[in-house]
Amino acid sequence: MRRQTEPEMLRLIASYCSKAERCIQDVRKKISTTSISSEVEERIIARLLKERYIDESRYCRSFVKDKFRFNRWGRIKIGYELRGKNISANDINEAISQIDEDEYNLVLYDLLKDKMRTTMGKTAQDNFNKLYRFALSRGFESNLTLQQLKKLYNTNFEF
Repeated sequence: MRRQTEPEMLRLIASYCSKAERCIQDVRKKISTTSISSEVEERIIARLLKERYIDESRYCRSFVKDKFRFNRWGRIKIGYELRGKNISANDINEAISQIDEDEYNLVLYDLLKDKMRTTMGKTAQDNFNKLYRFALSRGFESNLTLQQLKKLYNTNFEF
C-alpha cells in the first residue's frame, strides 16, 4: 500500500468526520492506523478543529443524547465513557445537564419495570437487589434507583 500524502489524508479524515460526530481521540485512533508522522497528524487535527469537522462539545452533546435515548444509559456511565475519550469535564457536565429530569426518571422506571418481568430471584428482596444492581450497572445514581424501585414495589421499606 502506498503512503498517503498530507492533503489525501486530510480529505480522508474530513470525510470520516463528516459521516458522524467524532472526537479528537477517535480521529487520532483512525490516523494511527496509517504511517503518517505525529507532526502531520497534529496539523490535520488542528485543521479539522479550525474547520469544525471536529467539535468536542458538539460530539459530547450528541453522545449523551444517543446513549441516553437509544442505549438507556444513566449519567454515571455516560460520564465515565466520555472521560475515557478525554473530553473535558466542562463539556461533559454541560451535555449531561441537558438531560430532562422527568424523562430521565421515566426511562429509569421503565427500564426497571421491563427488567422486573424477567428477573427471577428466590425472594422479593433478592429481586429488589438484582434490579438495584442492574440499574447501577446501567449508570444510574443509587439514590434515584432506590427511589424508583420503591415506587415500583410500592413500598417504603429500607434496604
